[in-house]
Amino acid sequence: MGKADILIVEDHPTMREAMRLVLEHEGFVIREAADGQSALAMARERPPDLVFLDLNIPGASGADVLRELKGDPATADVRVIVVTATGEEGRDRALDLGADAYFTKPFSPTALLRTVERVLDAGGAPPAEG
Repeated sequence: MGKADILIVEDHPTMREAMRLVLEHEGFVIREAADGQSALAMARERPPDLVFLDLNIPGASGADVLRELKGDPATADVRVIVVTATGEEGRDRALDLGADAYFTKPFSPTALLRTVERVLDAGGAPPAEG
């Protein structure tokens, strides 16, 4: 199985680059969006396996993006890791909206990869048709 396709939605270029470097180093295919509208457009055009979604992005808010992704049958299966600098207080809301994991900044590369692996593994193989 090839490495997962990951969409990083983050308006802060340095943060986005830091995440991309860590993930690319592990062989993941990375796409990037700096705002909610382009994130949704990219996800609809080619649904990623995983989205890193910063809640504080310009345009459509991260919460709106999450709601749209989870509400659209084409992207409902995309796993979403919400990334935020606001600490733990937003966790319940993010999970209520359908996030698969909640990740706070700043973070270590190890924590980033562990979270990705956990979320991707949690999906498991889809049940066989039949």
